Amino acid sequence: MKLLEGLRKAQEKEQRLKWEGTFFEYLQLVQENPQITRLAQARIYDMVISHGIDEKVEGTRIFKFFISDLFGLEDTLEQLVEEYLHAAARGLESRHRILVLMGPVGSGKSTIVNLLKRGMELYTKTQEGALYAIKGCPMYEEPLHLVPEELRQSIQKQYGVHIEGSLCPWCRLMVQQNYNGRIEDVPVVRIVLSEAERRGIGTFSPSDPKSQDISELTGSIDFSTICKYGAESDPRAYRFDGELNKANRGLMEFQEIFKFDERFLYHLLSLSQEGCFKVGKYALISADEMVIGHTNEVEYKNFISNPKNEALKSRLFVIPVPYTLKVSEEVKIYEKLIRQSHIDLHVAPHTLWVVAVFSILTRLKPSLKQGVTLIKKVKLYNGEYVEGFSQSDVKELKSEFPHEGMEGIDPRFVVNVISTVLAAHELQCATGLDMLSGLKKALLKHPGLDKEQVEKYLDLLWIAWQAYDELIKKQLQSAFTPAYEGIAHSLFKNYLNNIMKYYEVEPSYQGETDPVDEGLMRSIEEHMGVSENAKGFFREELYLKYSSLIRDGKYPDFESAGRLKEAIEQNLFNNFKQIIRVRLSSYDVGQDYNNHAANIKDILMTKFDYCEICSAKILDYAVGLLSG
Repeated sequence: MKLLEGLRKAQEKEQRLKWEGTFFEYLQLVQENPQITRLAQARIYDMVISHGIDEKVEGTRIFKFFISDLFGLEDTLEQLVEEYLHAAARGLESRHRILVLMGPVGSGKSTIVNLLKRGMELYTKTQEGALYAIKGCPMYEEPLHLVPEELRQSIQKQYGVHIEGSLCPWCRLMVQQNYNGRIEDVPVVRIVLSEAERRGIGTFSPSDPKSQDISELTGSIDFSTICKYGAESDPRAYRFDGELNKANRGLMEFQEIFKFDERFLYHLLSLSQEGCFKVGKYALISADEMVIGHTNEVEYKNFISNPKNEALKSRLFVIPVPYTLKVSEEVKIYEKLIRQSHIDLHVAPHTLWVVAVFSILTRLKPSLKQGVTLIKKVKLYNGEYVEGFSQSDVKELKSEFPHEGMEGIDPRFVVNVISTVLAAHELQCATGLDMLSGLKKALLKHPGLDKEQVEKYLDLLWIAWQAYDELIKKQLQSAFTPAYEGIAHSLFKNYLNNIMKYYEVEPSYQGETDPVDEGLMRSIEEHMGVSENAKGFFREELYLKYSSLIRDGKYPDFESAGRLKEAIEQNLFNNFKQIIRVRLSSYDVGQDYNNHAANIKDILMTKFDYCEICSAKILDYAVGLLSG
């Protein structure tokens, strides 16, 4: 019953979208809401903006329309929306350009186009996105095209609209024959864009140049009706069913745009610049559509290097679509993949993270800046703290290699590995160890990589593996000693008390008055990379930050202590390593856990979201990890 009720509601909603009236009645709608006459790019821009904009992150606006499907492409999307669509919506020169998304395979080019298509289909079903066309027109053209040239200026002033374009041959004949030129009686209907019904959304894919016909793009003569209408030039004897015809009022996609034969691309010259194209034995036909193509970098460079393409090259608006360089955004891509699958299993902490680290590493270039390793670069690009660097260094690092993100291992290869590992562990649990092993096996068997590339990627995989080991160690630091948190807080307080004593001969706070424990302070500071020469500056910074608070008998929150918290945890971990090894040595697969191992496992499960299976795997792995 719920299904039938839902169907009825959907049918009622579709009925409410229907509207039909005369051109005179349409003018009344225009007077009430001139926005219904917007051109294609303005309508697409308004559609994107209607979903809202989040606050700027690192100087980049976040468009909610894309937020759940595209990750790590903020700069690309801002360029698309603000530099192209917004300018085009205001009637600036970008509206006369062919939009080209250029980037490596799997970077999200097709996803961007598909989102715009789906968005326009839904938007034209809303009141804000209402769209109207001359009834029966094969190109769904704007009813204002009915207004004769000599009357357009007055109509534009009266209604505050812009009229651009002329009637197609079919509509021109229809107005004369069926309505004797009385444009006010011509019927107008509301339309909804639909790719499936080829209404306002067109898609053109390259195929064999020898067999692909231009009629797929511009329509063709209907030879079965020539005898009936007497001439090929009669609009009724022509099928206005090419992709350019059907994409009018919306969006036209060219997949792998530079793989097309030149004769197809030349049709885009007048379409982009003048808003019209040539069809059969007719004059130029007006078309209001945003042309968007996508390509990879190699094909784009080959195209622009050919002098014969000079005219079309100047009509391109190229937007690079690189891979994301943020681990956190790459993880979201993999999480989306898992949500869309039918596999129901637990994924251990850091499993997707380590895959993302490997993927990002393949996209980066070794920095020339002293002290910047690839893994440090990964962390900095992800907004993480790295000793000796700040986020202001990120701009400098990115300026070294502006091309970063435009190459790397094919993401589809990585996704295939993830899928294989998840499928193999269905109904159980997948860990980072499983993913790392899966990546290694797949790289060794990859048919498209030569020996040098395989060795390079295996080296990067090892870097990712080491980063994974460090994360596991940090978690074990918190899990192996039940009293760890209390000890850590005491050590934290003790270190800050020593900072106070270091600067105050007569302590003015209620703290310890014993001599400064230099050994304790240095053991913690060394874990943060603070050298003997730099310790004074580091301690002074902490003193100025916390001294007034400590004098009042208060201490800062340990969890928000950042670098100091990590250093104290590492200090404790080193002290407890031997204890950990002893505890782990009594753990054996197939036997009951001893009390210590059971406690460790419980903490891993409750605090870090491990399950029964992956917590056991991590304990097994820790035996070897901590014995080294």
